[in-house]
This record gives sequence, structure tokens and C-alpha cells, in this order.
Amino acid sequence: MDKSNRIEIEAPRIGSLASRAPAEDYILDPDLANAVKVALLLGQPLLITGEPGTGKTKLADKVAADLAAMPGSDFLPSPLRFDAKTGSAATDLFYTYDALAHFHAAGARRESQGPSPEALEFVSLQALGKAIALTLPPGDARRELLGKDQPKAAHSSVVIIDEVDKAPRDFPNDILGEIENYAFSIREAKGEFSLRRDPARKIFVLLTSNSEKNLPDAFLRRCVFYHIPFPSPEKLLAIAKSHLGQSPIGERNLEAAVRLFIDKLRAICQRKKPATAEMVAWLRLLELHPFFKDNPLAPAQLSDQAKAALRLSLPALAKNVDDMKALQEFLR
Repeated sequence: MDKSNRIEIEAPRIGSLASRAPAEDYILDPDLANAVKVALLLGQPLLITGEPGTGKTKLADKVAADLAAMPGSDFLPSPLRFDAKTGSAATDLFYTYDALAHFHAAGARRESQGPSPEALEFVSLQALGKAIALTLPPGDARRELLGKDQPKAAHSSVVIIDEVDKAPRDFPNDILGEIENYAFSIREAKGEFSLRRDPARKIFVLLTSNSEKNLPDAFLRRCVFYHIPFPSPEKLLAIAKSHLGQSPIGERNLEAAVRLFIDKLRAICQRKKPATAEMVAWLRLLELHPFFKDNPLAPAQLSDQAKAALRLSLPALAKNVDDMKALQEFLR
């Protein structure tokens, strides 16, 4: 095959595109940190809004890591995650039940004249259900739903419900009581089978929303709210440095790249403005071009070689045809 018709990337360069900023490098604004403290003190969920890519989901990693690092803490260091979807039901946040597998197993047991399988054998706990079960003390039979790899001790945990606005409108209202009481029942089980949080442990629920649709007022009243604004130039530079560290494009060019992103590239995109996540991905692509290390990254001084390198990085920024065309025109 003609090599000119292949996509070839050296293996070491692929690795350089991976995220290098752990949870502790998340830059937490004082106002956002205060919102987290308020939600913890009140024992209420924290609802976070903001542009896609501004770090809403990553906040859960930061909060879980910080809570786990506190002296005497029993918090798990990583959050339990639930991704809301257009077809999500309230029970999905707590558990799923494989009815088809149960049906087939019951048929096989009948043929072998064995005892009918219990519904609980086909129940899998999901994010908030796991969090509640993890608070139960060792020896509690209900912890068996966690599976063989359950921790030996009881734990507090952080739960993130990501993009809750994607779920059906009834979803937030349907989980009000369960989130307030941290309790749920498994309807498919024989008799009464319920799990409730052990009061000695805590569960911190973080919800994110892209504001694609309004959430019910009854739900909002039970949440602490914070909107993450788009970062200032100073914070964007700090975010870039936390993710890239000693970047091979040089500190001067890193500052120039962030300024170019804010003043030109982000402003040019009208349909979907690139956010922090896109900026970090774009900067990582620039790292692959050693040309920028010894040459100024300024629009008025860009050579044809620099423009060609920048043009290759545009797919990290533009998310639709109109914005791509506008960015290409700018580089011309």
C-alpha cells in the first residue's frame, strides 16, 4: 500500500496525547470550593452547570480524592459514576435487573429439577446503589450484592450523576425521595428487600447538567447549585500548565497559544465555542510540532510552516463544518 495513503503516528507521540493531570491538579476556584462545602454541610446534592468541557465531570474526581485524603477519612478515592441517558429510569441509578437471564436460568433449573433461582442473583448494583451498600457494616448479608470484590470495610463515597438533563423529565422527581433518604427497594426480590445508608457513613452526590432543558423546581429546591463560568485568561493558563507541565513548545509560546485561543480561535467559532477540554487537546497537538519551540506563536508572525501545523490541529477545536471553515479562513 502507498504510504502516502496511510495514517502513521509514532507510538511515543500517541502517549503524549494522554492526560497527565491527576485529580489533585484540578484547579478549584474558591467559590466552587465553597459550594462543595455548603453541599457537604447540608447533606444535599450539588448541581453543577457550565459549558461542556469546563471540568464539571472532573470535579467529582477532585472532590473524591480530597475527601479520601483527609485524616481519618473513610471516603473512597474515586467517585462512583452514573451516566444519564434519554431512556434512564429512576431504578437505573440504584440497580439493574436482568430479567431475560433470570428467565433462561429458571427454565434450565426446571429441566434439571433444581430450585428456582432468586431474582437477586440477577441484580447488579449501580452507582448510588453501590454507594448505599458500601456504607453497610461488614457481615451485613445485603453487601453480597456488591460481588466478590467488595471491600472488607464500610466506606463513604462520592457519586456523580453525569448530564442529568439528558434523562426524561420525570427522572429527577422520581429520585427525590431516594436521594434524600439514601434508601431504595428491589422490587423484583421476594418479600421486602431494601437497602438504606448507614448513618455512620456519608454519600456526597454531584450532578452535572449542560442546561439542555430545565430541571423540575421540586428537584432544584433540594440541591445546592453552582455554575462554572468560562475561565479567565489567567486561569486558562494555569489549567494549561497543570495539564502540560514543562511543555516542549516553551512557556512563552504556551502563553501565546492560550492568548491565541481566547482572542482568536474561540471567538471565531460561533456554532460551538471550544471550551477548556478542547484547548488542552489542541495544546497537546501543538506539542507534537517541535517547530513551535524556537519560533514565536503569534498570528502576525506565523510562517507558512506554522500555519500548516496549526491547520492540522483544527479538528481538536472545531466541532462542525461552519466553525471549521471559519478557522481555516483565519489561517489563510
